Amino acid sequence: VIVHDVNELTEKLFPIVEAMQKHFSAGSGTYYSDSIFFLSLAMHRIMPKEITQIIQVDLDLKYKTNIQDLFDEFDNFPEGAIIGIAREMQPVYRHTFWQYRRENPRTKVGEPPPDGLPGFNSGVLLLNLEAMRQSKLYNQLLEPAMVQKLTEKYHFKGHLGDQDFFTMVGMEHPELFYVLDCTWNRQLCTWWRDHGYSDVFDQYFQCEGEVKIYHGNCNTPIPED
Repeated sequence: VIVHDVNELTEKLFPIVEAMQKHFSAGSGTYYSDSIFFLSLAMHRIMPKEITQIIQVDLDLKYKTNIQDLFDEFDNFPEGAIIGIAREMQPVYRHTFWQYRRENPRTKVGEPPPDGLPGFNSGVLLLNLEAMRQSKLYNQLLEPAMVQKLTEKYHFKGHLGDQDFFTMVGMEHPELFYVLDCTWNRQLCTWWRDHGYSDVFDQYFQCEGEVKIYHGNCNTPIPED
């Protein structure tokens, strides 16, 4: 077990992610402490080189299977994919991309699965650090000018940290991501059902199959065994 000091990590992270915090943070402006919510984006630059793969998970999870089975999902990454991540299961990005969707009425951006691009949820992340280090495209996408270009293209202003960045990049470069089955990150939050999207909510929220990991996001109770 290696313990990493949060303050030390934040010190390393801040210069890398400072530029994107204004686009993907809830606060007004850039807060130094917010940097930790972008840890996954730059994990490949912070972890020792000998660490080649890592799983990053939220705390509000309940495991119904051995996490080794999740680690085995790295073997399913297609060529070019560097990050494994499940789809967002609420229409949050249907909402966030409203202006882009209005200007591009035939877009798949923000549309529900299986054919749409509903965005990602970063509660369960498989990071192939070696692939992230070697991906010229991914590291270019971390540059402030590229972040600015994409946020302007999509009229994007988020508040969910790394999840927003991965979602926006996924709209432009889906080949960088291996989409985990919803059963690996079965999100339970239903906030958007009661906030204007009841008519389409279930198209995003449905998840067939035996749940492997429950995610009690937005403080949602997780089912008892």
